This record gives sequence, structure tokens and C-alpha cells, in this order.
Amino acid sequence: MLFAQPTSASAQDHPATPIAEFGRMRELGYLFPSERTGALGTALRSVQLNTVVRSAFHGWLAGRRPVNFQAERKRPLGTVPLSLINSMVRAASGWLSARTAEHFPCERTGALGTVLPSVHSQTAVRPAFHGWLAGRRPLEFFQNNTGTHGGSGYHLPVLAREVDEWMQAKEGMDLVDGTLGGGGHSEAFLKAGARVLGIDRDPEALAFASRRLAGFGDRFRTWQGNFADLRDAPEIRGEKRVDGLLLDLGVSSRQLDAAERGFSFRGAGPLDMRMGPACPFDAAELVHTWSEDELIRIFRELGEEPRARRIASAIVKRRDVRRFDSTTDLADCIEKAIGRSGRIHPATKAFQAIRMVVNDELGSLERALEASVHVLKPGGRLLVITFHSLEDRMVKRFMQHRSKPFLDQPGWPEPRPNPDWHFSLPTRKAIAAGDDEIKVNPRARSAKLRVAELLDPTSRNR
Repeated sequence: MLFAQPTSASAQDHPATPIAEFGRMRELGYLFPSERTGALGTALRSVQLNTVVRSAFHGWLAGRRPVNFQAERKRPLGTVPLSLINSMVRAASGWLSARTAEHFPCERTGALGTVLPSVHSQTAVRPAFHGWLAGRRPLEFFQNNTGTHGGSGYHLPVLAREVDEWMQAKEGMDLVDGTLGGGGHSEAFLKAGARVLGIDRDPEALAFASRRLAGFGDRFRTWQGNFADLRDAPEIRGEKRVDGLLLDLGVSSRQLDAAERGFSFRGAGPLDMRMGPACPFDAAELVHTWSEDELIRIFRELGEEPRARRIASAIVKRRDVRRFDSTTDLADCIEKAIGRSGRIHPATKAFQAIRMVVNDELGSLERALEASVHVLKPGGRLLVITFHSLEDRMVKRFMQHRSKPFLDQPGWPEPRPNPDWHFSLPTRKAIAAGDDEIKVNPRARSAKLRVAELLDPTSRNR
């Protein structure tokens, strides 16, 4: 089922343990001790410990409301209050509405990291869900989606050939697909003989990929959570290392095409945009409560929208009169404010900015890049696929800085050793999709792949 607990296939083999340490990660705020429930791939506020989990956002957004799902919270921010009696309940409005596992008859079907509905019962239709999940049968989205590599029907992976070439998956390797989606990249790794841990914060993606890749048995496992927290996965926790890490950023084709998820304005849908149930608020909360100055800032900095001020002003004026009731309603407001010219819809950049804030995309990427140093084995490869300039710029700067053995500045008498030198770059340029792939999958046009390889510490000290 979509919100089954625990989410790790190996939860029985690797029981969750309290996080005892805390410390400061550069530019990311403090990590506070907390007890992990193991349910949704994120640390929840402990009923016993009066603590708050890590700062939710990247950079200037870090000063906003902290991410704490407190039992005594009364004002909804995309989640309902956490029960003091049943600490496993963590529900959300709209499509993310969740209930505890015992609400649905189900059985575990192998060590795949998710609990699937029982095939022996027809009672597993989920009346407890709201919105588009309310009447859907558990396996409905599995049907007619058993394609081969690159054609799952759920999401078409980009740069599949290039990823295979640079990851060089083979038998005996342990790989992490940090953005599992429909499982296209993971399937290629598994066919090459590798063991794969698939991570995704979208429970529907995990359920689909688990069903699709069930034939690979225990070589494929899943963990529900943000790839930024991949070191918390039981398969990686502690001193365990892997041979490769893939991050395919952005939203999946399924998320974009499903109007009920609220990522796109091609069809009317709720202002949601959450990639998973751990998001502390949705797009409606942001659009209706953030100040005009804050809206201007995110549209300008995250959407790179030159008409940010006009868009923010139009949103504030409209919401004072009437709330936005759908994605198309918001898109129409933006279009009236700035007009339309060319093929790209004028609301595209604003929607991108809202989505990036709701899901803390840049903050998650920064944390995942830093974690890669501690997750990969010497010689292990980090592959990152980006789709817009902000992501690519962050990845490029990270890899370039971490691949320099020495640093130099005009005021220094001589270059100094780089304490952050951990990687080599098998290729210094970003890899783009070919014309043949773009014809089949136009969304690959903006994709860029960057590759880095972790150095052996002994070679760095020579």
C-alpha cells in the first residue's frame, strides 16, 4: 500500500535506532537529536524528546517556520496534528491523506521495501483517502505499465544510455537510485547484475517501482524518504558504502501529467505540488499566506522570473478578494498580470519556484551532495541529472571545488591544499541528450548529466 510502515524492506534486519549525535552542517543549520519512527523516511518529533528536526530549507529560506510536526500544533500546514496516543499517525490533506497500516488489509509480498495490498481480498479499496485516491483500487496504477528499460509508462527516464555508460553497473556492485520514480534507471542496473536501493519520497512511485521490479527479488530494495537523508537508510547507515549514487532531479512525467498532484496547469488540479507526505506545507499554503516580498524573492531567485514583482502583486491582490481554487486559476491570474508571448506559458517559472520551495529542492540537493562523500566507496561514482540552471550550477560548483587538490587566491603567496578534495572528474563537461532521444522524449532537451568519482583517501595523502 502507498503509506505502509515501515518503508524499508530491511526494517526487520536493521531496526531503527535513535539518532544520538547532533552537529552543525555547513550552511544547513543544526541537526538536533530525534527519534526516528521509520515510517516515512524522515525524522519525526519525538514524544519523549522535546526536540525539533533539522532546518527545512536552503539558504535564506532556512529562517522560516521550522519543520516540526508537533502534537500540539493547531494551524494546519499540509499535515494534521500528530497524535500523542498513536505516534505512527501522520496524515496530510488532499492526495497525501494517510492512515496507519492496520486500516487496510494487506500482506507483505517479499523484501521489496513496500507493503502491497492483499491479492486475496477485494476490500482494500481505500475509502480513507481523500481526493484522487479515494476510489482507486490498490493495483490500478500498476496495470499496463510493465515496459522494458526506458518505457515503463509511468516515467520515461532521460539519458538512460549515458547513465548506463558512466555508472558501469555490473554484478556484485551496490548502487543507490536516489530518485527511483518509475524504476527505469534501476531496472538497467539490475539487469547488469547489481544490487539496487531505490529511494523516493513519493509513495506511489515506490509502490509502482516495487511491483514492476519484483522479479529481481532481494537484489532490489526500497526506502521511502528524501534522498538528502540517504545516510539514514538502513542499507547505508553507519559505515556502509556503495559503488554508485544516481540523482535524477526534478519531477517525474507521472507527477507532471497527473493534474490531481498540482504540479502542472495543463489541467485543473489542487494547489498541492508535494512530492511526498513529509513536506510541511503545500502550494496553497504558500500562495495564500506568504508575504508579497517573499513571493517576489522566490519568483526572482528560484524561478529566475524577471517579472516577479508584477506576478506577486497580482497574486496578493487576487487572494485578498478570493482564494485560488486550482492550478489553472493561479496560472490564469499570472497570465493576466504579465501577458503571453511565445510558446512558453507565462506561469511556468512561477510554478517552478513554488514547487522548489514546497519540496526544498535546492536544500535537499545540497545535503545529498555533501552526503555523497560519506556514502560512496573509493572509486564509486556520483551521477547527477539536472534540468535547470540553478541545480546544474550547484552541482557544477560542488564537483569542481571537490576535484581541486589545491586552492589559490590572488592574496596568497602560494596555493594551499584543498581540505575538500575528494573527487576526480572523469569528464569535466556536462553530458546532454542526443537528438534521437529528444525526438522521443522532448523533456530530455534540458537535461544535463555530470559525473564525479570518489578518490581513494590513500592516494590523496601522497
